[in-house]
Amino acid sequence: MATDHIRYDVLARDALRGVLRRVLADAAEHGLPGEHHFFITFLSTADGVKLSPRLLAQYPEEMTIILQHQFWDLVVTEDRFEVGLSFGGIPERLVVPFAAIKSFLDPSVQFGLQFEPSETAAEAPAAKLPAVSAPSALPAAAPEPAEEIKDDEPAKTSEGAEVVRLDRFRKK
Repeated sequence: MATDHIRYDVLARDALRGVLRRVLADAAEHGLPGEHHFFITFLSTADGVKLSPRLLAQYPEEMTIILQHQFWDLVVTEDRFEVGLSFGGIPERLVVPFAAIKSFLDPSVQFGLQFEPSETAAEAPAAKLPAVSAPSALPAAAPEPAEEIKDDEPAKTSEGAEVVRLDRFRKK
């Protein structure tokens, strides 16, 4: 097989991150329309991610945030987003580079994106994590989308984490 000098995989990944960037930029400018809300899973120790020591201790490998009702000061730049969220009643400011994002899900329309960690974002242990398209660690006060999306029976890993396939969220 020929060598891919163009790197279509990198181009496609960057284009899909552009979709995510555009959606977040629109939400920052106009708010969330209708019932849209987002689950964003990212590597918590990736380069450029900024979390408080408390959150990093609670989510040492990856973290899922929900942008729905209670978030503020969403700022989107070319390479990252910043947002204010409350965790256990304590306000926090998160900075998340797009390269650190593993998955994005809008359960209101059953749309999801899944990313392989880019070379610059992943640290060695995190790069070996299985890719998932649904949240695996939710903030304590966040609602779970399980009631809204029920198609397939998800597989369970040996550690009790739920592995969900992206096809589960696609319109059929």
